[in-house]
Amino acid sequence: MRQPFRSALATTTVASLTGGLLCLPAGAVAAATPAAPAVAGDDFNGDGFRDYASASWAAAGGAVRVVFGTAHGPGTASQTIDQDSPGVPGADEPDDMFGEVRAAADFNRDGYGDLAVAARGEKVNGREDQGAVTILWGSRKGLSGGTSLPGKAAPQSYGYFGTDLAAGDFNGDGRPELAAINAGETYVYQGTFSRKGITGPVAHPDRSNHVAAHLIAGRVTKDKATDLVVIGEAAFPGTRTEGNAWFLKGGAKLTSGKVLTVNSADFHVGDGLIADFDKDGYGDIAIGNPDDAKGRGAVTVWRGGAQGPTTAARITQATAGIPGTPEPEDAFGASLSAGDIDHDGYPDLAIGAYGEKFDDKAYAGAVHVLRGRPGGLSGSGSQYVTPATPGMPRFPGSEDSFGAAVRLRDTDRDGHADLFVTSTGGALRLPGSATGVTTAGATSVDPDLVDGFLQ
Repeated sequence: MRQPFRSALATTTVASLTGGLLCLPAGAVAAATPAAPAVAGDDFNGDGFRDYASASWAAAGGAVRVVFGTAHGPGTASQTIDQDSPGVPGADEPDDMFGEVRAAADFNRDGYGDLAVAARGEKVNGREDQGAVTILWGSRKGLSGGTSLPGKAAPQSYGYFGTDLAAGDFNGDGRPELAAINAGETYVYQGTFSRKGITGPVAHPDRSNHVAAHLIAGRVTKDKATDLVVIGEAAFPGTRTEGNAWFLKGGAKLTSGKVLTVNSADFHVGDGLIADFDKDGYGDIAIGNPDDAKGRGAVTVWRGGAQGPTTAARITQATAGIPGTPEPEDAFGASLSAGDIDHDGYPDLAIGAYGEKFDDKAYAGAVHVLRGRPGGLSGSGSQYVTPATPGMPRFPGSEDSFGAAVRLRDTDRDGHADLFVTSTGGALRLPGSATGVTTAGATSVDPDLVDGFLQ
């Protein structure tokens, strides 16, 4: 289960943006006139509120659906964009997977957030699944038109350009850049982004035995540059492969750092995120590994330090204080999200385990919430939320897969991150509070919105 949507905040100092709740008909967008780079990379219409961009299957080859934010969270105004939309390169063709992978930032620094969108299945010059990446440009009316990102790998079938994307200021110059996977390798576009084209230097950090699958961007060290973690498969002489994480320190030049083995028995490793769980000023890298130990699952927390990550700890359902028992196909760690639920200043971590079984109900699902605190994450004081938790709208059933996707986000601006959880039966919002996640006031939400929330 991957996390398909990333965002970078512009690091340049900007003027405050303000706005109120506007009553708009569906499809209408608030007009705004930003005077500086966007505060949030996912504020596509520049009104000062974060928006929500999710994958949609409104078109045969995929699409992006944007729901515009308000002072009270997602509003009613929305738009849908596909490869047949005006100014968007390419053509809407079956299995393009346009919109499945996304990353947001104000790439051209005009005050409107932009959206990088992959079409991993794009057929190019007869080459099946070569893939393509498009930058959709923000404007007063939302996303409008697009520009192709030039591929730097050799043109080839099954290169899947845009396998993953991550935005950040990797060279520390105050301008957002874009990292992309193409043919199993990582490329970081550090030049100029504009509607006329993307030009300038492209960094290409290389490890000969490594095939990239996921990208994690964030600040691990205390300098101003965004760091990058590449998750993928490492092949060794003979038949041995493993799943590992490769740290690249941001700066004028991306510097190759430590490599951590996340799964020594299998090359499959999940996605992750970066958050400072112990508030020591260094970002910690949390990596999900739902395939660990025959699908029992695990989460690896790689602690941040002055030069990059340091020691690592492995968390499972066997960790002290964490409810449940590790069982095959629990998929603990299939989805991760960080946010401050109890408003104590420490990010907390939500962990999806969509394969959790209750009685005879296979894949009923569950979510674990670990508290951030001095000393970092542990099982102490953790929460365990399932469809059977008192106050939940319904009792779990087989194949519910509750926890397939989890997101923590403060949509009502009360200082508490709320927990959003998807299942086969829909999605729920569980409010955050001073004591943690609560089922009081649990409400149903659009599952597409959860997909559109940023980490």
